[in-house]
Amino acid sequence: LDPSYPQERLAYMLEDSQPSVLLTQKYLLKNLPNHQAQVICIDSDWEKIANESTENPISIITPDNLAYVIYTSGSTGKPKGAMNAHRGIRNRLLWMQNTYQLTSADVVLQKTPFSFDVSIWEFFWTLITGARLVITQPEGHKDTNYLVNLILEQQITTLHFVPSMLQVFIEAEGLEKCKSLVRVIVSGEALPAQLQQRFFHRLDAQLHNLYGPTEAAVDVTCRQCKKDHVTHQNTVPIGQPIANIQIYLLDKYLNPVPMGVTGEVYIGGVGVGRGYLNRPDLTAEKFIPDPFSDKPARLYRTGDLARYLPHGEIEYIGRIDN
Repeated sequence: LDPSYPQERLAYMLEDSQPSVLLTQKYLLKNLPNHQAQVICIDSDWEKIANESTENPISIITPDNLAYVIYTSGSTGKPKGAMNAHRGIRNRLLWMQNTYQLTSADVVLQKTPFSFDVSIWEFFWTLITGARLVITQPEGHKDTNYLVNLILEQQITTLHFVPSMLQVFIEAEGLEKCKSLVRVIVSGEALPAQLQQRFFHRLDAQLHNLYGPTEAAVDVTCRQCKKDHVTHQNTVPIGQPIANIQIYLLDKYLNPVPMGVTGEVYIGGVGVGRGYLNRPDLTAEKFIPDPFSDKPARLYRTGDLARYLPHGEIEYIGRIDN
């Protein structure tokens, strides 16, 4: 629940999700709409918290249990609560660690508002690998001078941008001093080819282009950008599927399209979420039976258009409703 959200949106999310416990801070209580949850203020309730048992609770969580719900903007105006299971986000985090090999020497900048799913890996990838987590001040992700100074001060090695914010950051004064940066990860929008080239002109760091919807545990494809790789497309390809994920480009009859032909992106594998909270009709429309699986499974219909390039990578084209 982002405290900056309008009251109407917060009220809808609380009513829709019916949380049993709500963690907040005392000064934010006045912003909360009416709700039935037990409130714990993490800045002022330490006496109550200290009375709780210090024994680790016995976990009965299974891989298919719900891990989190993140609300995305709905085309009808009402937010949709996308449900993701532990199985999907665990796969996503383990793939990320296997691919990028974070160590205790790394410092990850957590700057994505936690109402967006990128924050999931910023928090938990860092914590499961023993790296150091640095959290930006509120709204700090919009201030390039602040970010440059924070990178220098904390020796940040890893951070994320949406391409439109990277475009601004890459022109920041003093950027060339950010020698600690090892990897920059981009997702959330198409990555312009010109921005890729500008990045390598300004920074000596890795650039990774990821793609994925909130409904499928954050990201489902990846591509490591290369300084000497010139793409003939306007945007950088989104690469290939991550571990245990299948990507299908299908026509309206659910038939695979030939290489080079545009089709709708369907996602299969362990990253596919459980659907939308309290929206069975929309879930049935967007999460369909997987016609390519021998076992009961589902595909997520993204509404995105893409095509396969000759070397096997996927190029993002746009939205089907555009």
